[in-house]
Amino acid sequence: MSGRAPLRERKQQRAREQIVEAAFALFAERGFAAVTVSDIAERAEVGRTTFFRYFGDKQEVAFSDEQAIIEQLTRRHRELPPVTDLAGAVAQIRDIVLELCHQLAADREHFRAHERLLRDNPELRDRAARKFARLCATFRDTLLDRGAAPDVAALAPQLALACYQAGHELADGDPAALPGAVDAAFAQLSELGDRGIP
Repeated sequence: MSGRAPLRERKQQRAREQIVEAAFALFAERGFAAVTVSDIAERAEVGRTTFFRYFGDKQEVAFSDEQAIIEQLTRRHRELPPVTDLAGAVAQIRDIVLELCHQLAADREHFRAHERLLRDNPELRDRAARKFARLCATFRDTLLDRGAAPDVAALAPQLALACYQAGHELADGDPAALPGAVDAAFAQLSELGDRGIP
């Protein structure tokens, strides 16, 4: 039996990929604000109906890969053993965040293109911030569901987000540097705990 996906699934995946490729090419050529959904559909050689089958708007296309990765990693977090202490919760989320970094940086050209879009478009930066806020809320709810105290459940995801953001800033748009920079931020956070700093 073949391990390949059914023909219908492969066609759907290819259509989605065409839309993403067309959108990023147009964003690079014209700038995000100047590109319409109709432009993207035309370049991808699909109808507007097909576009909206996969994406709610052109902003969603800019985050196409990230959303699938985040959903996969939040599912993985729910399957991990329960932790109730702050250090354990941060360590658990650290592993998830580092996996996120590796996956986001895997396609280096796409990562750089996405970073340029965020840098040049405040509305995309705002959307990215809202996505991370939702991710923190998901981690918080998962920790609460598994018995963590409210302060641990609230603080651990926020500390992890701060480490991601610091590492992201220090990586300065270099996908190869992102995982190491984020890991180093977590390491410094751990050092604070080792020194007994309240």
